[in-house]
Amino acid sequence: MNYDNPMQKPRIEKVTVNIGVGQSGEKLGKAEILLQKLTSRKPVRTVSKHKIPTWNIKKGDPIGCKVTLRGVAAEDFLKRGFTAKDNQLKKDSFDAYGNFSFGVHEYIDIPGIKYDPDLGIMGMDITVTMERPGYGVKRRRLRPGKIPVKDVIKPEETIDVIKQKFNIEVTEEE
Repeated sequence: MNYDNPMQKPRIEKVTVNIGVGQSGEKLGKAEILLQKLTSRKPVRTVSKHKIPTWNIKKGDPIGCKVTLRGVAAEDFLKRGFTAKDNQLKKDSFDAYGNFSFGVHEYIDIPGIKYDPDLGIMGMDITVTMERPGYGVKRRRLRPGKIPVKDVIKPEETIDVIKQKFNIEVTEEE
């Protein structure tokens, strides 16, 4: 799409890399080390919101970790993540607001990372949040505003931006 107004062009707000382990302990520590290696940022632990007795999970237990990337670091990591997926995404990966997510089954699929026997094999979820300039209106502390329906990013717009910027092929579901 061609945007006459630069305030209408969608952009990447943030990229969130998440590893859900399901339990605290040694495995969670390994996941944190892996995220540190991949992103060179310190990961934040995620905690459970509900009690699940069958899985021995209590409310408030750490069960995963995540890193949020913005700007150039986000785009660099995204390029490596797309390479792990062979530069293809499914159309179902996009939500109604133009955001998208995809998973990487094994971290060794990401270029530049070698297998570490101490860590084992782990996968991760990569979530990309899109926005237009001016979306800070909805996040501000005083008098947050709503984004009009005509300014909400549609999945087709995100697909166009991602195709142009990263040369990604979006496939229909098989």
